[in-house]
Amino acid sequence: MEIGIFDHLDRGGKTDPQFYDERYKIAQAFEDAGFYSYHVAEHHFTSLGMAPSPAVFLAGVAARTKTLRLGPLVFALPLYQPLRLIQEICMLDNMSMGRLDMGFGRGSSSIEAAYYGQETSQDTYAEALEVILKGLQTDRLTHHGERFHYDAVPITLTPFQKPYPPIWYGVHSIEASERAARRGLNMVSADSVAETRGFHDHYRKVWRETHPGQKLPRLGLTRFVVVAETDEKAMEIARRAYRHWHDSFHWLFRLHGKIPRLGERAKTFDLAMAEGRGVAGSPDTVAKFLAKQLGESASNYFVGQFVFGDMSLDETLRSVDLFARKVAPRLDAELPD
Repeated sequence: MEIGIFDHLDRGGKTDPQFYDERYKIAQAFEDAGFYSYHVAEHHFTSLGMAPSPAVFLAGVAARTKTLRLGPLVFALPLYQPLRLIQEICMLDNMSMGRLDMGFGRGSSSIEAAYYGQETSQDTYAEALEVILKGLQTDRLTHHGERFHYDAVPITLTPFQKPYPPIWYGVHSIEASERAARRGLNMVSADSVAETRGFHDHYRKVWRETHPGQKLPRLGLTRFVVVAETDEKAMEIARRAYRHWHDSFHWLFRLHGKIPRLGERAKTFDLAMAEGRGVAGSPDTVAKFLAKQLGESASNYFVGQFVFGDMSLDETLRSVDLFARKVAPRLDAELPD
């Protein structure tokens, strides 16, 4: 069972220099723990999202690591000029020596897009993605669509990974899982176990029909995770940190009198745990919880949100160390048949 990380990059009350210094230390700890890939969010004009330029932040991660894969989950495509993003992708993939994982989406917040005079449009997203994938595979880009027009633009940068880095897709519907399967994308779900099982089963069905005999991509499940020596200590950390994360997640929506597209998140960590979207506890508690969820959801990849809210550097590093030493080795052994 490969382990990845998802990070909203919320400030958590830290100063800006402190935040970046600590996050780079945490990224190094993820690598030391043997984790597979570091997936980061893109948000704007809010303390939930201290990497409004994921490429800039990830360039720093690439410079401080050697084996950890890294990438946005996701680049909010309506906010990008495709030509510029093509070049940034090529830069990151080469700077990391082929460790980039790409994620693309419309962006989860219409408020953030509106500040740029843009919309979280599916049509804009789809055409921008078409242009980007073309541009990563050619030395002269020509495209004429509804929104973008290019004539023989010279593309002088090329990706390290050919034809381009792996693509990751966050899903919340059966339709999205079908799109991901047909395109051969890696997939991650933060939804319930039952919903995620439906996404993964449908993906496998479509994959067998459209990619016979090929290796199945990664089908992931993501959850909040805090590990400590005891259940009580882990819950103390998780409850406090989650309150900060929840406030940050909803701050911009409340400023505008709106709610997130997928609804307000669980108000407390206890409720998030009751919904099955997070776990805090001793290594034994966390291992049993995750093995059960991974088995029931038919996931072959786990993505942990190991740092959130106002978790301190010491709390995070201790949690990651305990997970790597005492939880991860048990996941394969305890997964249901």
